[in-house]
Amino acid sequence: MALPPLLHLQDISLTLGGRPLLDKAGFAVARGERVCLVGRNGSGKSTLLKIAAGALQPDSGVVFLQPGATLRYLPQEPDLSTHLTTSDYVLAQIAEPENSWRAAAMLDALGLTGQESTSHLSGGEARRCAIAGALAAAPDILLLDEPTNHLDMPTIEWLERELLSLNSAMLMISHDRRLLSTLSRSVVWLDRGITRRLDQGFSRFEEWREEVIEQEERDAHKLDRKIAREEDWMRYGVTARRKRNVRRVGELAALRAAKREAVRAPGSVTLAAQSSGVSSKLVAVAENVSKSWGDRVIVRDLDLRLLRGDRLALVGANGAGKTTLLRLLVGQDQPDSGTVSLGPSLSMVTLDQQRRTLDPQKSLADTLTGGGGDMVQVGAEKRHVIGYMKDFLFKPEQARTPVGVLSGGERGRLMLACALAQPSNLLVLDEPTNDLDLETLDLLQEMLASYSGTVLLVSHDRDFLDRVATSVLASEGQGNWVEYAGGYSDMLAQKKGGIEENVMAAPPVVRVQGSSEANVSSGKPSSRKLSYKDQFALDSLPKEIAKLEKQAEIIRTKLADADLYAKDPKAFEKYSTDLVKTETALAAAEEKWLELEMKRENLTVDPN
Repeated sequence: MALPPLLHLQDISLTLGGRPLLDKAGFAVARGERVCLVGRNGSGKSTLLKIAAGALQPDSGVVFLQPGATLRYLPQEPDLSTHLTTSDYVLAQIAEPENSWRAAAMLDALGLTGQESTSHLSGGEARRCAIAGALAAAPDILLLDEPTNHLDMPTIEWLERELLSLNSAMLMISHDRRLLSTLSRSVVWLDRGITRRLDQGFSRFEEWREEVIEQEERDAHKLDRKIAREEDWMRYGVTARRKRNVRRVGELAALRAAKREAVRAPGSVTLAAQSSGVSSKLVAVAENVSKSWGDRVIVRDLDLRLLRGDRLALVGANGAGKTTLLRLLVGQDQPDSGTVSLGPSLSMVTLDQQRRTLDPQKSLADTLTGGGGDMVQVGAEKRHVIGYMKDFLFKPEQARTPVGVLSGGERGRLMLACALAQPSNLLVLDEPTNDLDLETLDLLQEMLASYSGTVLLVSHDRDFLDRVATSVLASEGQGNWVEYAGGYSDMLAQKKGGIEENVMAAPPVVRVQGSSEANVSSGKPSSRKLSYKDQFALDSLPKEIAKLEKQAEIIRTKLADADLYAKDPKAFEKYSTDLVKTETALAAAEEKWLELEMKRENLTVDPN
């Protein structure tokens, strides 16, 4: 027997800015149910959740909350300004005084003392305080809008366990697939203003969504064919039977109206990174790198080799120093000790999680074009800004929209549009998944999988890391970082065997003769500059490397001819031999350049 709903929304309609956002949408949540609300960015998910929470009134429809039932709503951007401290805010959410002890317990679990001033909280602290208030209240129903935003992985995993232990009914919006798969038992899909429900859990959702869209496309094709038949009859089959003619003319008008009013599924984002050519085999080498901020050690004696094609993910708690380490590895910050050497021929594109490069006053079109007309430079070609915008699901009428009024998901897509237009062979992505919908996340994962360059990324999305990362560099505390092969789940499996064992199994970093350590062990003072021969080689090697890369690319193009062996076996054999020689020479040149560059950096380090 089905349980009566605690919360029931029926025939909810709302128009924003002259555009229907919700069209007779609705859902029901019964006691103990866990439901996730999914849909594209801008589809109205947060708006529907606000209506359910009573924070927004619809144009029409009914919102029913069972009498006596308690409800708590966690918005994306909680407002704590009406309370002086975090403790005041959380205590205000608890209806029963005998449960006030839960406030201190929840705040402590989330790393807050309760004495923090609400006017000086960071985004992450405000989010943790709001979560503490929602959970401490232990309501009958919880409405959660992106609960994992601004949280680090340890906190996300704690929140997941805490939500699993609650008896509250839940309705949640999240782009975190792992969280949705673990918690939800039903899915409400908000698409083009209407809602559909699947009572099979999130793991079945994406397959079901594709089935629904395919059926819609078949129905639309049938409608088009029926209209074509009726139009053909209008042109050639009209007879003297007036009543029948009037009826069929009316039917054709109704069919045309149905086609005109049908809301077709939106297109998909088109993601493709522009290649700037092949980078050197060694992208970056960190040797004995250390970095501190005051008394806090961020990185201690890190040795790391980043090779072409690697997808290295940095994970750790907030404040562990992921962004600082990222900047060290790409040469944007300098270590306190040790060296970071970058390979030649690198073209780097960075995606900043704070989106500081976006000017809120600029229009969307001016941001993409740099304010220079209507064309966007995408790699080696120019494209009209409207066409490029459509690749990222922006409408033509949004071209003059200020960036400041875009939603979080739209700003995320705009950052991707700006970054992917630039040629690169090294992508540096700091929280690229923030505010992206599930469809865009899928395409971002596919794009990174096919990207020919190297990827350095920071993310708290466990599913995303499992799909993208080839290795994970994890913070182990006290400035220690350990690299694990595979994605996030692989890292967890390896940690069970002991961190020390994994460190011993890590590939050794090649030590270059002539380094400061070699000089110390030999007792010989280091020269303060390279010899003329070494300096000449260091200056000329990048040109030689570029020449060898070009030769190798030309040979590969010739070998790509499927008929070459059949037409000219000797030429095929010659090209194959030449390719091996060229690639061997290229690898030797890269290793020599790296050796000399590290030697130069060590010689310029002040021994005092």
